[in-house]
Amino acid sequence: MSFLKILKYPDKRLRRSAQPVNKINKKIHKIIHNMFETMYQEKGIGLAATQVNINLKIIVIDKISKYYDTLVLINPKKIYEYDKISTTEGCLSLPGIKKEITRSKHITIQALNYYGKKITLQAKSLLSICIQHEMDHLIGKLLIDY
Repeated sequence: MSFLKILKYPDKRLRRSAQPVNKINKKIHKIIHNMFETMYQEKGIGLAATQVNINLKIIVIDKISKYYDTLVLINPKKIYEYDKISTTEGCLSLPGIKKEITRSKHITIQALNYYGKKITLQAKSLLSICIQHEMDHLIGKLLIDY
């Protein structure tokens, strides 16, 4: 495994929209493992592939919910959201910057998991916020855009 370099704002590559993953293979699995290693090294709770200059729709999230171990979300798509919650967020790509952001408290998403299986995930509170934050990265949106 290897650590990846996290892009820092104002790097223009953070503004790119990620491309869908078409095939989950050993190369994708290696990217996922490296993303987890990088996230843990930087003491983050979530990481989008675009933050490490990989232009693919991949998100990894640490265990932040008692219902889920670590999460791998490939090609995530939000299908439902309700309620609002405001929290102060930080970002590995914007060190030292904190911003109060209002997001959906409850979301339902569809994605592929590590094995390529289609999953539907309901998330609330911190997990919901983390998923939405990382999904923003996949479309080139940063917390400073709020």
